[in-house]
Amino acid sequence: MSEKAIKTRYSDNELEEFDQIISKKLEEARQQLEFYLSQKEEMANNSDNKVKGLDDGIGTAENERVTTLAARTTKHINHLENAKIRIQNKVYGVCRVTGKLISKERLKAVPHATLSIEAKQKQH
Repeated sequence: MSEKAIKTRYSDNELEEFDQIISKKLEEARQQLEFYLSQKEEMANNSDNKVKGLDDGIGTAENERVTTLAARTTKHINHLENAKIRIQNKVYGVCRVTGKLISKERLKAVPHATLSIEAKQKQH
């Protein structure tokens, strides 16, 4: 019986599969960001939001919420773009702490993950 070699990276076919998943998520995230930015622009240009004498706390809170969502989405896009670079460099899916492969299930759920579950649990 021969021991199964320890896999140190995903195959080119597997990387292509992850690249497709990430491309789809990137497209969705960019559409979401575009929506948030249009919402912010709409709020800024809407004269109803500038009515004098009314408490504008609701408008301010909504603007802050949309700004936070846009920032979070921008960060998510950056993580996904970085994952695509790791795919190009053929280092995608390798845990940055343990050096072991991150499970396919985790990468399908969180395609920009850089930590295995094992490493992530040790951080907390």
